[in-house]
Amino acid sequence: MKTPFVAANWKMHKTVEEAVSYVGTLRGRLKNTAGVEVVLAPPFTAIQALAVASAGMPIGVAGQDLYWESQGTFTGEISAAMLKEAGASHVIIGHSERRHIFRETNDEVNKKVRAAIAADLRPIVCVGETEDERDADRTVDVLDLQIAAGFRGRDSIQVTRLVVAYEPVWAIGTGRTATPKQAQAAHAHIRSRLTETFGSKNAQLCRIIYGGSVKPSNAAALSAEPDVDGALVGGAGLEPESFAEIVAKSVPARV
Repeated sequence: MKTPFVAANWKMHKTVEEAVSYVGTLRGRLKNTAGVEVVLAPPFTAIQALAVASAGMPIGVAGQDLYWESQGTFTGEISAAMLKEAGASHVIIGHSERRHIFRETNDEVNKKVRAAIAADLRPIVCVGETEDERDADRTVDVLDLQIAAGFRGRDSIQVTRLVVAYEPVWAIGTGRTATPKQAQAAHAHIRSRLTETFGSKNAQLCRIIYGGSVKPSNAAALSAEPDVDGALVGGAGLEPESFAEIVAKSVPARV
């Protein structure tokens, strides 16, 4: 049985002081959630402080992005080794905002996945379609392309260490959420593609989580679907109380 995985992506929110305060509040609220892997993704500036503040707690820390080169003249970028040194255990790669605002390509996602794995960072790889692509009935085509290109060159063992986050772009920050059935259909398709490339056993070990306006009110229904292995939480993850509730509601479907 896979351990559910729930991550909060804070995006460009929270100072170091606010991040440490968040962890202090969360510490008293993460109860009866031993069966869930929890990760927080703060801004780069708060990674080290968050890693220190959460020491002794069952919480991982993720970078929100990385660059694939180890060093060089890349102003504003951050390497996998720098994330590791700061205390990160995971890294988000290919988030829709990176793809659509910063024009990140599937090939660049592939390079970042490779760099993360080489540095022993666990990648959280995001895939998903825009509203126009869904309306044009291109969801499957988009997912197939992102998966094939993003995971090209990876072996079966590496894929079991990945977390895939299905995040329909039309449901991020809009208040719209994929229904549990829509999420399950997309997750099942992603798992089928992983099965074709890496085998059934490895595809089952790879956790596929849902991201897109996840809230305490819908977390349980989403996590109850057989191929939904957790959540990548945006806005609701900025408040420790609501995030703790989402974590708690990710437990029942897997126990």
